[in-house]
Parts: sequence; structure tokens; C-alpha cells
Amino acid sequence: MRLQPAFAWRSWTAARAALLDEQGLVIDQVLVTYFAKPKSYTAEDVVEISCHGSPVVLRFCLERALAAGARLAEPGEFTLRAFLNGRIDLPQAEAVRDLIEANTLYQARVAAQQAEGSLSRRLAPVKRQLLDLIALLEAGIDFAEDDVAVAGSEEILARLAPVRQGVAALAATFDYGKWVHEGMTLAIAGRPNVGKSSLFNRLLEQDRAIVTPIPGTTRDTVSETASLGGIPVRLVDTAGIREGQDLVESLGIERTYQAMADADVRLVVIDLSEPLTAADRAIIERARQQGRWLLAGNKADLPRQAEPVADCFEVSALTGAGIDALRQAILPERHEPEAGFITSLRHRRLLEEAAEALARAETAAATGIPHEMLLVDLYAALAPLDGLTGATTADDILHRIFSTFCIGK
Repeated sequence: MRLQPAFAWRSWTAARAALLDEQGLVIDQVLVTYFAKPKSYTAEDVVEISCHGSPVVLRFCLERALAAGARLAEPGEFTLRAFLNGRIDLPQAEAVRDLIEANTLYQARVAAQQAEGSLSRRLAPVKRQLLDLIALLEAGIDFAEDDVAVAGSEEILARLAPVRQGVAALAATFDYGKWVHEGMTLAIAGRPNVGKSSLFNRLLEQDRAIVTPIPGTTRDTVSETASLGGIPVRLVDTAGIREGQDLVESLGIERTYQAMADADVRLVVIDLSEPLTAADRAIIERARQQGRWLLAGNKADLPRQAEPVADCFEVSALTGAGIDALRQAILPERHEPEAGFITSLRHRRLLEEAAEALARAETAAATGIPHEMLLVDLYAALAPLDGLTGATTADDILHRIFSTFCIGK
């Protein structure tokens, strides 16, 4: 590579250079940017080469770098180096991966906030309170002979309460964070001809499912993913539930039951232009027993025959009336990304471990167990919090986390 004449390396400065082949002929004009440590992504000296977008040129540039002694980066190596050099903590490193994998702008916004440390900032005061309590008890033990006041059970319990509440509140954000990170599944169920497929198409904002006035048109599940409020939602249109008319329809109904069981949310659709039937009530009861569910009364544009039903969203798949309110109801209670919430099962498990240890510590404090024994539980609560931020993370866990990154990043 040939740089401009009289070039001097200066951090955060770009220079034009010629990319040469083995014979010294110019292949491309590139930009070379130098970042001096510690003000780089990895907190190390970094040089970036920006070529034009041709895959041939990019591959050639990479081959020339390898021939000059460079090597290919391992998956996630740059972010791993940033973490090991103290440039970022572990939740921020995981957020980089989430940002790369984001499918919606809201997912990207959440990941960007976490990459800037929103989760770490929320956890910091909880961890600080726990460390203050540990220091207090350690001082009481170390200087017991010097007439240093020893914390009583009431003071210990008062200091433990906000720590437990903070850990529990953060752990409780996982359901929402998991849906933001991985998306959620909505199964649409009901009798034939209540308008499930029409509602599916309206929520999806495209004609994906076939709609006809013939009962039993949908004989298998049809799924498509849409973004609702920035959260990827996999909509599943199912076969109408009735006594199967043939083998194919019966199999479709079995798949409907399976889709309802597997979904995060079940949307039961009834026809407001007809009286509520025993089949409608049976489907509603099944959905109620399976977890989170919603009831949509379709065909609100027609004369009403169905009796009033509590918590029913009256909509019209034909006109779009009530659809916006239904969309909002499908989404879980929103958490602002700036406040910090967890999106990883690893985070939740660590918080659960900390909560269990804090519960044991509360029991120990309430029953007057010696402080030496109480500290065992407090340190057991501190360890998973350190593991969450990466302060005491084992090498094998690091390898598992960073191996999920794309090559290089």
C-alpha cells in the first residue's frame, strides 16, 4: 500500500492511499484511518482500511494484509479485546451483538442504549448497596475487639431490602426484554368464518392468507412476521375449530391447538354479527387456561347479535376499526430502553441466583446467625452480579458469549 507523500500518522485522521498488487500496479484508491490507544474500539492501536465496495477488491485487500503477516480475526474478537481491555463491560459487549442482529429500529435502539451502559447503570446502585453492607459486616468482625459498633438485625434487614427489590425488579423485566430481543408469537384462533384470516391480513397489512366465505378455508397454520411497536411478532393464522369434516381439516384443527399452546399470546376471534356459541366459549376457556390471551369481536361493522362480553376488543377487519387499539393490547407493557432491562436468559439466571442468596441472607439476619455465616450468603449474591457485568466471568463463559458474534466484530 502506498500512502500520500510526506504522510505522518496522526490519531483519528484519515489519509488516501493506493492499494497495489504484487507488481506495484494500483488496484484501488483507499482510505486509511489510524486510531491510537486507548481511544479506539478495542483500546489498542487500530488501523482501518476502507476500500470501494467491490467484493474482488475487498478480498484482494484482505489477502494482501494476510500476506504481510496479519491473521483473520476470530468471531467477536474485536469486541472481546474491548472487553478484556476494560473499554466496555459484558452487557455492553452482548449489546453489540444484539445491535448487529437487530431486525427493527426499536431493537436497534434498545441495543444501542445497552451498548452505552443502560443495564450496567441500573445495576450499579444495587451492587454498591450490597458492597456497603458487606463492608459494614466485615468491619464489625475485623474490629470487634476495638469497640466498633456491630450492625444489628434490623439495620441489616433494612439495608438488604432495597438490594432484593432492585434485583427482583430487574429480573422482572426479562419477559419484556426477551420479546424485544427474540420477538413473540401470536396465535389467532376461533370458529370457522369468524374472520380470523381477514384479521390476520389486517394486522399484517398485506393479503397473506386466503379469505373466502366457505367455512374451513384455512386448513393449516399460516405464519408471517410483522413489526408491532418495534417488536417482531410472528402472527399465526390457524384452522377454524369445529368438528372436523374430513381427515385434512381434523389435522389442521390439531395444529391449531398446538399453535395455541406454543404461542406467547392467544387471540381468540368471535363474530359479533352472530350469537356467541358453545364452541366460542370452549375456545375462550382453552385460551384462558393456556396463559396470556385476548378476545377480539370481529365484524363490528355489521348489526350486532352477540351478547356483550367483558374485555372484548370490538374490531372490523374489513374497515380497520379498532385495529390500532388491538395492536396496542397485543404488546406487553413497555419498558423504556434508557431505564435498562435484561434481554438475555444468562442475565435472568444470574439475577435469580443473586435473589436466592439474598433471601437466605435475610433469613440468616432475622434469626440472628453470626455475621461470618451471613457474609457467606452476601458474597454468594455478589458473585452472580459480578458475573453479569463480567467482573468475575470464567473463560469458558466468555468463549460461549463471544463465539456467537459474527466474524471479526
